[in-house]
Amino acid sequence: MIFDTRDPFADTPAADVSRAWYHASVARFLCCPHNEVIGGLTSKSDFAVLTTQRDAWLAQLAILSKSLAGLSGHLFLEFNIPRMGRRIDAVLISGPVVFAIEFKVGEASFDRAAIEQVWDYALDLKNFHEGSHTLPLVPILVATEAQSPSAVQLQVDNDGVCRPLIVGADGLRLTIDGALRSITADKNIDAQHWAQTSYRPTPTIIEAARALYANHSVDAIARHDAGAINLRVTSSRIDEIVNEAVATRQKIICFVTGVPGAGKTLVGLNVATRHRREIDATTHAVFLSGNGPLVAVLREALTRDELMRRKEKGEQVRKGVIGESVKTFIQNVHHFRDEALVDTGPPIEHVVIFDEAQRAWNLRKTSDFMRRKKKRPGFEHSEPEFLISCLDRHDDWAVIVCLVGGGQEINTGEAGIGAWLDAVQSKFKHWRMCISDRLTDSEYSAAGLLDELKSANNARFDDSLHLSVSMRSFRAENVSAFVKAVLDCEGDAARHSLASFGGRYPIVLTRNLTHAKQWIRAHARGSERFGLMASSKAQRLKPHAIDVRVDIDPVTWFLNDRDDTRSSYYLEDAATEFDVQGLELDWTCVTWDGDLRYATDRWHHHDFRGSRWVNISSIENQNYLRNAYRVLLTRARQGMVIFVPQGDASDPTRLPSFYDATFNYLANIGVPVLNESH
Repeated sequence: MIFDTRDPFADTPAADVSRAWYHASVARFLCCPHNEVIGGLTSKSDFAVLTTQRDAWLAQLAILSKSLAGLSGHLFLEFNIPRMGRRIDAVLISGPVVFAIEFKVGEASFDRAAIEQVWDYALDLKNFHEGSHTLPLVPILVATEAQSPSAVQLQVDNDGVCRPLIVGADGLRLTIDGALRSITADKNIDAQHWAQTSYRPTPTIIEAARALYANHSVDAIARHDAGAINLRVTSSRIDEIVNEAVATRQKIICFVTGVPGAGKTLVGLNVATRHRREIDATTHAVFLSGNGPLVAVLREALTRDELMRRKEKGEQVRKGVIGESVKTFIQNVHHFRDEALVDTGPPIEHVVIFDEAQRAWNLRKTSDFMRRKKKRPGFEHSEPEFLISCLDRHDDWAVIVCLVGGGQEINTGEAGIGAWLDAVQSKFKHWRMCISDRLTDSEYSAAGLLDELKSANNARFDDSLHLSVSMRSFRAENVSAFVKAVLDCEGDAARHSLASFGGRYPIVLTRNLTHAKQWIRAHARGSERFGLMASSKAQRLKPHAIDVRVDIDPVTWFLNDRDDTRSSYYLEDAATEFDVQGLELDWTCVTWDGDLRYATDRWHHHDFRGSRWVNISSIENQNYLRNAYRVLLTRARQGMVIFVPQGDASDPTRLPSFYDATFNYLANIGVPVLNESH
């Protein structure tokens, strides 16, 4: 069975795509019978249209017909926002303004979630729809049974996105007219050109997993600029490797590298999703990760999303049943390993994707775990060696895809990518290796082994297996380069990277945690997610009500809404590098304790034991600590605030000298210092 080699990231010609289920000039819409419009909407629907949906559409059409009479412009109904897996009820192009209109039929109040929903639509258009980048966008929420406010005030943010306007059915036209009077521009929008411009979303990993699991094609949720070209090349190369393995009955392991946020996990999820329902079981693929929080968050997000989608279709289904099906798509690598201990036959999967492969356990940790937890003394295999042996049980072919993050090892016992290379060379020389040519970079800690492989017959290096452009921080793609320079004490390089952001990705510095929280709340709009983070060794932030010894629940922290005190929105519970690795937020508040201190042109590493800080002498443990801050500083998609405490001269565990040099270093490389006016 050959894998489909059609480019999963290829852009579709704009002329072949209509993002709206119905669109027409306002004049034509007003002349069109409502039943004809309903027929057009129904024919485009990808789900059974229930009576409740038809009635809601009829109510919306009645309001629009009354509100748009005599207005020039173009109307789009059920406009697709693929990154969010949602559709805007109506988009109106009139004059120089784009109106995103959401209806809540039968509602007499303005629910906060509904306000955030329409705000999110406008922000999504601004950030990811090319035709909307420079245009004013006005989100309007219409609660059909509500009374319109006596006065509607237009508040426009710096990027041209207005704060949501809330109206009843009778206030829509007045609101549109008011916005058109307030917003002036040199020329009106060409609606046809606007509709055909590119949509280049950058989804979070949670959004991407939801969309892929719902059988959306990945090209609908991926950008199509330089970063995604890189993504497309890597994805296609993996398909070629799989096809080669099938055709030649070989076993191949490939190593995909990438900067933080470049899309390694997206590539892996894409492979797993596209083949999870294949009739031929030999092509079945599975996505494995040893990152417990990532697996838990993705599984719960997919389960909730699938449950909601099924219920919207009128199906009666239990959450537990859906959760079981999700587990076959995303698995914890340790569970996969444990199952292979019991069943000594080949796994059903021929293609296995290991996310964050560098975090697999070394021989010492694996052997110790097997002795203590599995009652298997004398287990003499590292986790990479054992996992390769599981796929080696196949008589014909197998492919292992190792997704490798640079500088991401954050825990003792993590083997790094060298353990995989060593396992192949010492025990599985019949396996071929396809290796990213960037695996030689210092942050992958594999240069020595790779030198030996350059002359090996079973290894080849491939530049298409490296993802060099971060797509997490869609406002500034070089955030990872900035963070690397900061942690490598390369001040000039850090200063240059920071200057290249040009204000698109704000980073600020403060010594006041209250100001930090105010800044992050002021910048987040709609449902944009923000949260508080700290190193797992940040033991002396307790005077600031940050206690990293208290474990958070990553599922509630990442997925629950503002009303839940355990959610990230509350800015009370700090997540550590172990909770957030592989995931992301829109805005972050990174707290910096005395565990990692800058002094005399280098970093000094400390661990808090008992009642005092002690130096970390182990080079390996020093790397773990720096990598912890690397993870924390690369989680934000849109911007971050860094909080460095003042310290306390009366407290020997929090002396100002522990923090001052770090603050000054960050300020000197150009990170703006937050003050009252900001």
